[in-house]
Amino acid sequence: MKIFYNLIAFFIAISTFAQQQTVTSSISPTNFNEDEPITITFNGSSINESAWGILNNTLYLWAWSYDINDANSQDCPTNGTWNSSNEANKLTYNSGNDTYTITFVPRTFYNRTGIGRIGFLLKTKTGNGQSQDIYSEVGRFQFLISSPSNGSVSFIGANSNFDIQYSTSLPANYVVKSNGNVIYTASNVTSITTSPAITTDNQIELTATNTASGITLTSNFTISPTPAVQTVAIPSYMRQGISYDPNDPTKVGLALYAPFKNYVHVIGSFDDNKWQVSTNYLMKRDTSNPDLYWIEITGLTPQKVYTFQYRTNDGVKVADPYSTLVLSPDDDPWISSSTYPNKPDYPSGQQYDVSVIQTAKPAYNWTVTNFQKPAKQNLIVYEALVRDFTEGKNWQAMIDKIPYIKGLNVNAIELMPVMEFDGNNSWGYNPGFHLALDKAYGTPEKFKEFIDKCHQNGIAVILDVALNHASGRSPLERLWSTSPNGGYGDVAANNPYFNQVAKHAYSVFYDFNHSKPETRYYVNRVLEQWISEYKIDGFRWDLTKGFTQNCTPSDETCTGNYQQDRVDVLKLYSDYQWSHDPNSYIIFEHLGGNAEEKEWANYRINEGKGVMMWDNLVNPYNQNTMGYASDSNFNRVDFRNHTFSERRNMSYGESHDEERLMFKNLAYGNANGSYSVKDLNTALERQKAFGAVFFTVPGPKMIWQFGELGYEFSINRCENGTISNDCRTSPKPVAFTLAYDTNSNRKALYDTWAKILAIRLSSQVFDTTTFTVESGNLLPRIFVWNDALPSNTLKNVVVVANFTTTAQTVTPNFPYTGIWYNLMDNSSISANSTTTVNLQPGEFRIFGNQTALATDDTKIDADKTSLQIVQNPATGGLLKIRYNKAKNGKINIYDLNGKLVKSFGLKSAKGDETFSVNGIAIGNYLVQLKSDEGLAVSKLIIK
Repeated sequence: MKIFYNLIAFFIAISTFAQQQTVTSSISPTNFNEDEPITITFNGSSINESAWGILNNTLYLWAWSYDINDANSQDCPTNGTWNSSNEANKLTYNSGNDTYTITFVPRTFYNRTGIGRIGFLLKTKTGNGQSQDIYSEVGRFQFLISSPSNGSVSFIGANSNFDIQYSTSLPANYVVKSNGNVIYTASNVTSITTSPAITTDNQIELTATNTASGITLTSNFTISPTPAVQTVAIPSYMRQGISYDPNDPTKVGLALYAPFKNYVHVIGSFDDNKWQVSTNYLMKRDTSNPDLYWIEITGLTPQKVYTFQYRTNDGVKVADPYSTLVLSPDDDPWISSSTYPNKPDYPSGQQYDVSVIQTAKPAYNWTVTNFQKPAKQNLIVYEALVRDFTEGKNWQAMIDKIPYIKGLNVNAIELMPVMEFDGNNSWGYNPGFHLALDKAYGTPEKFKEFIDKCHQNGIAVILDVALNHASGRSPLERLWSTSPNGGYGDVAANNPYFNQVAKHAYSVFYDFNHSKPETRYYVNRVLEQWISEYKIDGFRWDLTKGFTQNCTPSDETCTGNYQQDRVDVLKLYSDYQWSHDPNSYIIFEHLGGNAEEKEWANYRINEGKGVMMWDNLVNPYNQNTMGYASDSNFNRVDFRNHTFSERRNMSYGESHDEERLMFKNLAYGNANGSYSVKDLNTALERQKAFGAVFFTVPGPKMIWQFGELGYEFSINRCENGTISNDCRTSPKPVAFTLAYDTNSNRKALYDTWAKILAIRLSSQVFDTTTFTVESGNLLPRIFVWNDALPSNTLKNVVVVANFTTTAQTVTPNFPYTGIWYNLMDNSSISANSTTTVNLQPGEFRIFGNQTALATDDTKIDADKTSLQIVQNPATGGLLKIRYNKAKNGKINIYDLNGKLVKSFGLKSAKGDETFSVNGIAIGNYLVQLKSDEGLAVSKLIIK
């Protein structure tokens, strides 16, 4: 068996972390076969039980095993789940000597044969505390001394001798080969020493075969002369990372910024390398930047997949930090072929992540190349987690649900992080490679198809990105860490990217130092990658409070106060992002004070830019839906209450980080007699009213997935149905699997929100800065107006709602006397400023001085004015329509900001007609049929 490197074999890919302790343990007997009983003992004096909050010495073993080649890891079948360990793995506490023990036969316990290595750790039942990973080889015949160790690389002066010393637990026949040639043998001995002369690269293979059992142990290592690094100017087509020569598909350039490293080799699957350290793959230094190492790899087969790593002089092996695709030995085995067809195999015998290169890779054929982004102030964002949105949990499943998303009438989707993260089951805020798409959701091509189809349907795609930090998988951390053997360690003092100690109070993983030019270059490259390669429309920047260097982990006041360095660097990053796409959306999750946020919101606003700020209104909106007046004022939905000069507050009543509105409605809702918010259907009705007083306020808005169906499972729901803070990031039930979308009462909520959003996005009155919001008494009123619009158009809107638990008579305070229309059904009333309206609890009204452009079904109805787009999307510059009951009819085409772009008169009251739409930009529009007999509206896509 191979000597196994200290890999982290198990990642708990969540954003709340187990407190880890280093404990001492032993196995008896020390050497054992898989069919022999063993006892694992943990020394209780090395465990701080109180720090984990455990009672009655209740601790568990989490275990896994490997095959005879120390590969193919499998979890122990009696582990249970990380958040709820199985009682079968509970350790026995021995109070007499303060130890924890468990006894088992490996073959039975792990339910497999051919075990070459076992791994385990100590943990609490819920996983809030754990020990370090611990490993043991299986088999009585083992190497006792192995120098050099398996997989090691040693450099010595040319023409020098190097000592090889090995011993085994049982007598063996030894054979030592160098570059395939036998250089030493010994028979029936327990130890050997040999000292070959080193004149060139020597790939050593040492085998020891036990004569009694026939078992062979193998160790492979490299001994080479100390390399002499050349200094040569880097070719013009290359930069840090992987660079493809545009004129030569048989060549690739690799460049690594590696200060404090003496030399760097490339090892990989190239035909003349085979993952061996070789002088031919020694990287050069750039003349103008001696910390930049580079090499050109030639003789490649176009379109063939190759994998590689960098190996530095101190033995650290890493993938390229700028990789756009990486392979993981820990994550990849669990990704199905249906999610990622033809996934490249992780190279056998390697450890840690490896980079993928492929020259002349066929380009994706984009259908939409000039997507028109919705205006920032009119964004309606649907936040989603791929893992929990569909049962398929991949891009194809997301593609299949685009009609559902489009039907809600949102115009953007914001995806929680999809960059390469630790594990396959995660919220994504534990990134290791910010430029690489995580394979857990599918291929890059399928992700591009998802984006392309979103664009075809008028939906912008925004990515959540965590650039505050990176996990220990990041090459930028591992290249300069405290690990003594090139493994996983904390940040070393000379790391050019990370702080050793976070400079803010919200630290997770390893904290980037954004004052460093190296970090700023990396961030710029991240932005460029997703915009240029995937046509991403914008980013939501996670945890921007962490982008300062002025505070400490214990000083939350400092972190929350105005920090000039943070203001400056985030403006710089905004400039970076806009340099790659001038219309790109920038959204900061800052949740800080007005003084700092307004600097970003107002930044370059005269150019139509400005950063959008996450605006958390969960509590006041939830107080309304639950029926409690205290803290129910949601007036900060008004951008002016943030001191912004434009509508740049991305308001939300739900997000991935907050408890679900419906959960609190049902758990804590108010009641009055037989009327109870805790009743499901009652709570669903009140969610309709929430949509009315939320979506109608001008400015960008965001909703969390399935809010439109009244999703009521707690954010802290565990997979077994219990509720615990430890389960915040655990998978949640998929609403479609539960048939929420076909439940009539839940679907009614979806339809109501869709109707409100259709009115919002099709009516120019809502694209205004003139509005007022009155709330705080459970009878909110919203007034929206646009005096620049003609009087015969929808220019005034009044919204009222009743969030109390009794019927109420409300005064909408109509701004003038006349006919006012209920925009939800086009019924009308004659009203003035003193007119009152009776509202049942949970009821709302949206009134307008005119009817609104709200889309109807596209089927022709013989009994009413109706409109059908015959060919949709419209191509070839032609709009073909079919219509009915349209006396003196006129066709008006509006963009999604409510601007009229073209009009046509109809020839008759019924029929088919074709119109030219040449000159109208590719995008999404609303087509209105307006006649003496009625009004109809349909959606139009022009390609």
